[in-house]
Amino acid sequence: MRFLAVPAAAALVLAATPAPAAAPPGQPGQPRVPAGTAAGYVVFDRQTGKIVAHRSAHRKFRSASVVKLLIAIDYLESHATVPARDQKLLKVMLRVSDDDAATAFWNRGGQRRIIKRTARKLGLTDTAPPPADKPGFWGYTSLSALDVVRTYRYLLDRADPRVGRLVLGHLRKAGQCGSDGFDQFFGIPRGVPGPWAVKQGWSGYGSTPPVRCTRTSPTAFAASPAGSATPATGSATSATGFTAAGFALAPAARAAAPVPDLGRPVLHTTGLVGPRERWIMVLLTAHPAGTGWQRSTQRTTILARDLYRSATS
Repeated sequence: MRFLAVPAAAALVLAATPAPAAAPPGQPGQPRVPAGTAAGYVVFDRQTGKIVAHRSAHRKFRSASVVKLLIAIDYLESHATVPARDQKLLKVMLRVSDDDAATAFWNRGGQRRIIKRTARKLGLTDTAPPPADKPGFWGYTSLSALDVVRTYRYLLDRADPRVGRLVLGHLRKAGQCGSDGFDQFFGIPRGVPGPWAVKQGWSGYGSTPPVRCTRTSPTAFAASPAGSATPATGSATSATGFTAAGFALAPAARAAAPVPDLGRPVLHTTGLVGPRERWIMVLLTAHPAGTGWQRSTQRTTILARDLYRSATS
């Protein structure tokens, strides 16, 4: 995969030059995205300071629970000390994606103002708060794969060390079962060798999982020759946030709708992967309306597995 970087400078900005055309699906080095599925991904190599894979890096997706990273950053940076009650809320929000905890911080932090503050501070160019008529819907925040990479880089390189340590420490201990009963070990946790630090997101699958999550081990993933997927065992810096290199990725066109992919289920897998967490890997997906949980997670896990292999080989 070709590296995409421009020389470092004292203050870096995103270049407005066109991004290279993606290779057609199925060609070597380009993970195949299933028909009808929208995918935006970026893999950033922390060792070389370069993007090693990207597709639709600026495309806006409905954030679902990935926005909890921004909620946590905003809260921690406005509180010098964290009371025990909030320590517990942060733990369940980040490790098992608890929605009630996120809502508590969202309401206390001013709802949409959280996104405006963090986008400005982290230099996020594609991130926007929920529509004004839906201020309580934190999962309707818009974001892109590139902005999520920027967020991880902020936590690693620019944030107060206590903020980065707390947030990433919880992500390194992400639980398999979300607090809502959904199995959040899809994508990176099942498709990429561990250890990893992950924040997952999902929306549009109802409030009750088809099969309630129970912890299984190991989490290895295998795909059949026909392309279906099953678990191998068990049941179903600068203002831009980059200091080593800039990115020649063209800005995306403005989203036609205020909430991206509303009416379609979305499934996101993001985090730090590889030896010594060398790579930041972000994969955001939107699936055709009516696609069930099992099919969506299978597709996303295959894509995550293939993306990791192609980007890091």
